Amino acid sequence: MKKILFTLLILSSLSVQAQVKDTTKIDSSSLLALPDTVRKLRSSLPAYIPPAVFITYGVLSFPVKAIRNLDHSIYNDLIQDVPNFNYHIENYFQYAPIVMVYGLNLAGIHGKNTFIDRTILIGMSEGIMALTTFSIKKISHRLRPDGSNYYSFPSGHTGNAFAAAEFMAQEYSEKSIWYGIAGYSFATATAILRVYNRDHWFSDIIAGAGFGIISTKLAYLIYPLFRNKLFHDKHSDKTSIIMPSYSNGIAGFSFVKQL
Repeated sequence: MKKILFTLLILSSLSVQAQVKDTTKIDSSSLLALPDTVRKLRSSLPAYIPPAVFITYGVLSFPVKAIRNLDHSIYNDLIQDVPNFNYHIENYFQYAPIVMVYGLNLAGIHGKNTFIDRTILIGMSEGIMALTTFSIKKISHRLRPDGSNYYSFPSGHTGNAFAAAEFMAQEYSEKSIWYGIAGYSFATATAILRVYNRDHWFSDIIAGAGFGIISTKLAYLIYPLFRNKLFHDKHSDKTSIIMPSYSNGIAGFSFVKQL
């Protein structure tokens, strides 16, 4: 199993290195107040190369026999090396980078964005990722290694984990690259465990990683565009505020803007 571990570590390293110059800040002076303007994401093309390669690799596993043979080779090695492995801690690892982002903010180590902005950003990221991966799962109709169902490609757990890791990298990479490394370490562990637990083929997790990273990048690219339109008024100093709300057992947010 050294080949799968080595490959995933190399892929994660490439991803972390690509994220450092691909960040944006939605500046705000308070937790809930929304500012009049937000800077657009200045993204560089190299930052999109790793996730694009991951997705392409996964897609090619359908027509390219050599890639599919590698899936089965890794699976056969697992059966021989750890036939009784069954530890699903990846169910928790996939969310670890998100928990760390909010935990760091509570500890006074602030990321780029306020609570409201980063919550919307990760919500958008997870929404894009879920819509994409679950749609493709139904179309691809690939049988899982354990034979439980035909929703193997791509890996949703891996997509969640890498979307969260990219979220942490976006929020904290300007402070230290080690934050991104921590997030991507949990994402890599999640991906490896999905293969070890026979829930996914190797190509499934590679594609899932690509979809997860791309989803967060799209969220950071799209959000400033509609946010400026929604909250920015060139001819007024009036502010907009989003407040938490709770009514009839339903939690949510209330939007208030001075006219």
